Amino acid sequence: MSKKPIKNKVSSKRNVSKKIVKPLKKSVKKVSVKAGKKIVQEPIVMQPPRGMRDILPNEQEYWNRVRMVLDKEYPKYGFGRIDIPVLEYSNLFIRSIGKGTDLIDKEIYTFVTKGKDKVALRPEITAGVARAFIQHGMNVLPKPVKLFSIGPVYRYDRPQEGRYREHFQANFDIFGEEDSVLDAQLIQLAYRILGALGLKNVQFQVNSIGCPDCRKEYIDMLVSYFESKKKKLCKTCKARLKTNPLRILDCKEDKCVQVSANAPQTVDHLCNGCRDHFKSLLEYLDELELPYAINPQLVRGLDYYTRTVFEIWSTDEEGKKKSLGGGGRYDKLIESLGGEPTPAIGFALGIDRLVLEMKRIKAKSYENPKPRIFIAQLGNLAKKKSLKLFSDLERDGILIAESFGRGSLKSQLRTANRLGVEMTIIIGQKEALDETVIMKNMITGTQETVPQEKVLNAMKKILKSKPMIIKKKKINNI
Repeated sequence: MSKKPIKNKVSSKRNVSKKIVKPLKKSVKKVSVKAGKKIVQEPIVMQPPRGMRDILPNEQEYWNRVRMVLDKEYPKYGFGRIDIPVLEYSNLFIRSIGKGTDLIDKEIYTFVTKGKDKVALRPEITAGVARAFIQHGMNVLPKPVKLFSIGPVYRYDRPQEGRYREHFQANFDIFGEEDSVLDAQLIQLAYRILGALGLKNVQFQVNSIGCPDCRKEYIDMLVSYFESKKKKLCKTCKARLKTNPLRILDCKEDKCVQVSANAPQTVDHLCNGCRDHFKSLLEYLDELELPYAINPQLVRGLDYYTRTVFEIWSTDEEGKKKSLGGGGRYDKLIESLGGEPTPAIGFALGIDRLVLEMKRIKAKSYENPKPRIFIAQLGNLAKKKSLKLFSDLERDGILIAESFGRGSLKSQLRTANRLGVEMTIIIGQKEALDETVIMKNMITGTQETVPQEKVLNAMKKILKSKPMIIKKKKINNI
């Protein structure tokens, strides 16, 4: 006697709860048995690590605008692109950036590989570019050598608005020239990029922290001053007195800011060479009519900086200042890594912050090129013909929209109308067999039948004509 199949009970639509169930962040732990042992699988967390995030397609319009402007501007100033690994040996950053900096002591991601190599995710790009400059013998190239790079950097910092543990930078480095005219040109390039992005309300904060020769005497004087005010410093800055006293000038704690306001200024204790270099830079900036202000407290956070340092600030309606990027000279960096003495200067722009600022002021974003032609099809044979036609037209440089799904012809025409195309190519079963197409004018509603071999020339003729403004309308008839 055969068993009757058991019917599953299905809830009716009116009994189904309308409550939307949010997806779980973690999957359920799974337990498997292998060779008599229980193996517990770790749950999968359905989100990136803290301080990292996905940048979805609908968020890319401003990112694409930044990429487009960068790709347009860096070749104009003679830069060549270089791409370097996000993973380097950790001592590269320790040697170049320096112990005692927040970046090395608190923020760098380091780990040991299976091969026992001590490596780190890059916390900035310049050190890796300098390593590549030495490794590939770029010192023999005509000077100056200008290199542009772009990509993610990683810092274990406290996540906040505009600051992520994985963020993106555009990096500009110039090697082999110490003339301050290069300093001014880089600042001009930064200003040009920001202007092209629609960011007009910016100012460059500039300072000179001197060379190792004149800085030694200055730091002794600075330590003496801060020692007399030690009780008023924050806990971090008290430790910096022994490790990196220059960084006290850059502390954002209110009490440290008040103490630093009366501290000795670097520009008052420069050697003759550094003083002349900084004076020339200011004259170049005046000649270019760039917006800048001398900021005696500006030192930057990395040990490899010498002489010129600068930051790019943007101001909002409330007067709050936001840093969009910065840079400076690092004339001793290549030499400290084992290369020949090579003067250098560079800067980086934080792309995350640029995007945030562009959104705040509602700057123009990137708009994808709009197609003027749409292909609609009905039936399997027509779909094959449409796919071939789409490939042929696309290969000829014609931008086309399509909907190769299961939608009805009416829904496809509705899509074409929403996209604002001027002409729709329609292929049905009859047209597929006759090797013809129907060309429907989406503006006038008129249509004509054209042999498939003449479609390309007809499309080129349409594209040469001036685009017409199309009012989106409801499609009632086919």
